[in-house]
Amino acid sequence: MSDFLLELLSEEIPARMQEKASADLQRLFEAEISKAGLAAEGIEVYATPRRLALIARGLPAATQAVSEETKGPKSSAPPQALEGFLRKTGLTREQLTERDGVLFAIVEKPGRATAEVLAEAIPAIVRAFPWPKSMRWGKASASTASLRWVRPLQGIIALLGDQVVPFEIDGLQSGAVTYGHRFHHPGAITIGSAKDYAEKLRACHVILDPAERRGIIEGGARALAEARGLSVIPDAGLVAENAGLTEWPVPLLGDFDPAFLEVPREVIQLTMRTNQKYFACVDKAGKLAPNFICTANIVAEDGGAAIVAGNRKVLAARLSDAKFFWEQDLKVSLADQAKKLDQIVFHEKLGTVADKVDRVAKLARKLAEDGVVKGANPDHAEQAARLAKADLVTGMVGEFPELQGVMGGYYAHAEGLPHDVAEAIRDHYKPVGQSDDVPTAPVTVAVSMADKLDTLIQFFEIGEKPTGSKDPFALRRAAVAVCRTIAANSLTFNLASVLPTDAREFVAERHRVLMKDEGYRYDVIAAVRAFGGFDLREDEKKVEDLSKFLNGENAQQLVGGLKRVYNILRDAERADGRSGWNVPKRSNLVEPEETRLFECLTVISPKIKSYLEEKQFAEALETLASIRPAIDAFFDAVRVNVGDSAIRENRLGMLANIQLASLTVADFSELEG
Repeated sequence: MSDFLLELLSEEIPARMQEKASADLQRLFEAEISKAGLAAEGIEVYATPRRLALIARGLPAATQAVSEETKGPKSSAPPQALEGFLRKTGLTREQLTERDGVLFAIVEKPGRATAEVLAEAIPAIVRAFPWPKSMRWGKASASTASLRWVRPLQGIIALLGDQVVPFEIDGLQSGAVTYGHRFHHPGAITIGSAKDYAEKLRACHVILDPAERRGIIEGGARALAEARGLSVIPDAGLVAENAGLTEWPVPLLGDFDPAFLEVPREVIQLTMRTNQKYFACVDKAGKLAPNFICTANIVAEDGGAAIVAGNRKVLAARLSDAKFFWEQDLKVSLADQAKKLDQIVFHEKLGTVADKVDRVAKLARKLAEDGVVKGANPDHAEQAARLAKADLVTGMVGEFPELQGVMGGYYAHAEGLPHDVAEAIRDHYKPVGQSDDVPTAPVTVAVSMADKLDTLIQFFEIGEKPTGSKDPFALRRAAVAVCRTIAANSLTFNLASVLPTDAREFVAERHRVLMKDEGYRYDVIAAVRAFGGFDLREDEKKVEDLSKFLNGENAQQLVGGLKRVYNILRDAERADGRSGWNVPKRSNLVEPEETRLFECLTVISPKIKSYLEEKQFAEALETLASIRPAIDAFFDAVRVNVGDSAIRENRLGMLANIQLASLTVADFSELEG
């Protein structure tokens, strides 16, 4: 058994592509070698800015001989069928095997050397590699048939054990040579096998494992910050990006002019993160510190002083631009900025952003005035909605679109608008994703809900519904946000009061998925939704209460009895070709058990109705459960389908009333078991 090492050396691979490229390399390699009947005991993949690497552990020296059998036509089949099968297999009639009147083609395939398999597999992998973006280079690039790679491919290591697996890709020969760090060790390195690969690279200032580079960056940044009494703002994505930009990461601490801290914190952080890939720091009070941590790809002789100075200079220029935008934007009120929104098209069929703002403002006021969002000042809700999109035309949001809403909140505070208005402007886009905070401040809730409801209303009305995986207007996200906001704030709000039919069904389906994700059984959700309305909070409370009820001692017996009621009625309707039964009459009751059931039903029906009107769902369930002994006794002693049509009709009518009473609570036929 031998280990196989593959390295694909190139110019810099974009950091954002490295993780997926590693996974793709493993997937393609496993698929290619499996075609020859090979499988590794384990596979490791690595990526640095300049190389993709794979180590396949425990490959055999050769594949095993295999016998491939292909089933053909019957021996009595027409000649045309036989001729087609022979062409497909490349055999003659005499070479076929017959068993039980069926012809088979049996081909013995001898084992192959693993090196031979790999020599065919690697070029196929390289040519089929699914880079999001790739390029051609050199003289060969004049032909569209030339090799494509993310950046120019410069070298290939292919070692099975300590032997080179020979092959060639567009003039590039496989071998055992690679190169170390671009600055610390630019010379050639000869690799002996997979065993010494990582250590030889380390000796040449290349850390192969991305996880190790991430750890160095994270730990180094933390130590530098703590030495100054600071903390690094956690950012796993930025750690991964810096690890993808460096082969020998060296974190360095720098500072910037504290005067820039007059600019909103988010602007500074975004400038550092997006433009410069720097980590931001906070002091012990949690305030942003005038410091940054950058990650060099070199051990500098001066300890990094020149690198830090250069980065400080670049950052100062970036922050100066941000400070300029901030100061210029403060000169124009949000109300004046909002007047420009009629110049931005929201959607060709839905008018401008100004048109959307007008709709959202009216809906936000309605949600506040109608008491849907309790505690929301209607005037403030409308004011916030009319100004919420104004920052879209500011210089800062033009430079940093990610800060829309956030900047509006800052501008609102700066011009002295009410606190709840500024807060609503800042947070009205929330929640954006599953991990995002849900707004709870009343005015913010009103504006956030109105914004997303308007989006759903308008796009469904013009027929722009999500299809399959396509959702260009993020309607699923808007629906989930509505559901989460209703749940987090316990809003009593019927979707039917605002949304068209298909839109409310769409939101209700997203709500069902959310409840399932929270751990509720889907059959319980279906039982409630089957006869529920469009008050999502009420439906969720019903699901919660029904779930608790079903864990009770007598729940399964009740469910079983109700399902029996449903089944008898269904079969009777099919047999009689009708639906619906007459109201049962006491005069047609014969057996004491049916009299008892009739009386129980007479007592519980109005109670259930009253509890449901008061939204006391748990009490309605318990009241319905009280009929279980009477149902059990009825089925033990009474036969429904008797010859006397009046008695049969009366008994079916009583079962229909039981079904009706239960269905006002939930559709128990949806429950499993």
